[in-house]
Amino acid sequence: MKIIIEGAGQVGSHLAKLLSAEGSEVTVIDSDAERIRTLMSTADVATILGQPSKIELLTEAGCARADLFIAVNPMMNQSVNIVSALLAKRLGAKRVIARIDEESYLAPENKLLFKDMGMDMMFFPEKSASEEILDMLRHSAATDSMDFARGKLQLAVFKLEDDSPLLDMNVKEFAHAVKETHPEAEFRIVAISRGGKTIIPTFDTPFKDHDYLYVITLRDGMPALTQFLGKDKVEVRRVMILGGSEIGQMVATRLAAQKIDDIKIIDINQQHCRKLSEILPDQVSVANGDVRNTDFLQEEDIRSYQAVLAVTGNDETNILSCVVAKKLGVPRVIAQVENLEYVRLAEEMGVDSVVNKKLTTASRIFKFTLSDKVRSVRYMSGTDAEVLEYTAAPGSKITKDILKDVEFPSNAIIGGVIRGGDTFIAVGHTHIEPYDRVAVFALPDAVKDVDKLFR
Repeated sequence: MKIIIEGAGQVGSHLAKLLSAEGSEVTVIDSDAERIRTLMSTADVATILGQPSKIELLTEAGCARADLFIAVNPMMNQSVNIVSALLAKRLGAKRVIARIDEESYLAPENKLLFKDMGMDMMFFPEKSASEEILDMLRHSAATDSMDFARGKLQLAVFKLEDDSPLLDMNVKEFAHAVKETHPEAEFRIVAISRGGKTIIPTFDTPFKDHDYLYVITLRDGMPALTQFLGKDKVEVRRVMILGGSEIGQMVATRLAAQKIDDIKIIDINQQHCRKLSEILPDQVSVANGDVRNTDFLQEEDIRSYQAVLAVTGNDETNILSCVVAKKLGVPRVIAQVENLEYVRLAEEMGVDSVVNKKLTTASRIFKFTLSDKVRSVRYMSGTDAEVLEYTAAPGSKITKDILKDVEFPSNAIIGGVIRGGDTFIAVGHTHIEPYDRVAVFALPDAVKDVDKLFR
């Protein structure tokens, strides 16, 4: 697949590395020589230095034969991304995607307008990140989560602490122990993240301290599973948001619409605080102060909040303020972390959940590199694997036999199946039928092989 990426910022560079590692032919365009040099030192991709909206440059990059054009320049006015993408489409690119910074563009009538002009998808990373944070607040017992079929099937991530009852068990013993006490619970452990590496487990795989378990379960089984794991769901009624960033504003506005009792935003810039007070709903209070100051946070009564979200523009500040909040007794802390190398560090320091805009964006865009049988793709924190939801095509290889007799990649696993109004956990004797919706957990080197099975 030939892919052209306009913009070598954090999102563009991450996508370039990801997609080139998947075997795609990637060309990156950027007007900043330093960003191009940095990318060339870390990724095996072709680069072009120049203004991305110039027709001559887009032609030179090969838009006429491009399968996908991704406009993600972070520094210019975001209209440049839209113009570049639409020009690329006119020059022959099969599909085009643009990053935007104006939420109104995503209104149904405006999306239809852009679609008529040739745009295949627009995305707003900050909006996606805010939606992910809200989802984390709803599923407060897990580190991360993903719903299928409106929650009938759920994937949740749980961290094993020092006192976890699982530490003396393997996968088979755990499944047996849960069934003994909670026979109604149906679930499957699809992966274990350990020390930065992802393992597709077998029945004999033992659990270790600080493992992250990726578990697919039916909705009715989630309460029993969280109870067995000792993970209590937090009823979030008071939320403190550290940082009046765009993400912070979006989350505050949505929480106010959900009638959350108390929402407070803290920002270090006094002028920005005055602006926030004017534009945010009346239910949101705004305080001016330094979130790195523990005394100030205690003066703002941080101990009385059920959740603290750190979404300033500084990773270190977000991580450390969440660590402080956790030590002060806040049940649920979530940090926005943009440096991928800091994600694991944040989790090891006790941050409950981490949001990364690059991973959220990559999930949405990666879907365009696979077959049309993929309904959704999601990268989850703590693992380099992907969670995919497929629709099984009539006549596809996955429908030819029961799962244990299908040549399924060893670095992937099917967790659950949605068939009409029924949802069930997949086992060896499960037979996938045409039009089944199937939840798959796959390491990067297995995704293309999985994709072929569902076509």
